[in-house]
Amino acid sequence: QVQLVESGGGSVQAGGSLRLSCAASGYTYSSYCMGWFRQAPGKEREGVAAIDSDGSTNYADSVKGRFTISRDNVKKMLFLQMNSLKPEDTAVYYCATGAPGCRFDSYDYSSFGQGTQVTVSS
Repeated sequence: QVQLVESGGGSVQAGGSLRLSCAASGYTYSSYCMGWFRQAPGKEREGVAAIDSDGSTNYADSVKGRFTISRDNVKKMLFLQMNSLKPEDTAVYYCATGAPGCRFDSYDYSSFGQGTQVTVSS
């Protein structure tokens, strides 16, 4: 059974940084694409970044150059380093797994975690 548990969210001022983590279990983590999504109040969930089993990455234009996705296949962990945060980055952030093609904007992710709240104040 796939389990994804996010942590690391919090409140930060604009320009600050946060590092999100996602612990995965219940499947062969190293073989699968992983992604980060976010959902702001009143908005649809949107893809932020994805990393494939070979380490290749892709990002939404809105976070490119500020966010970095990475993974540790030994520890079965996924990370999202978020720098130069903006108020518009405020959202619940989710990790996800299982999208063929491994695009950040794919609708084919099969499992999501419960999410962690990120709040950026101006």
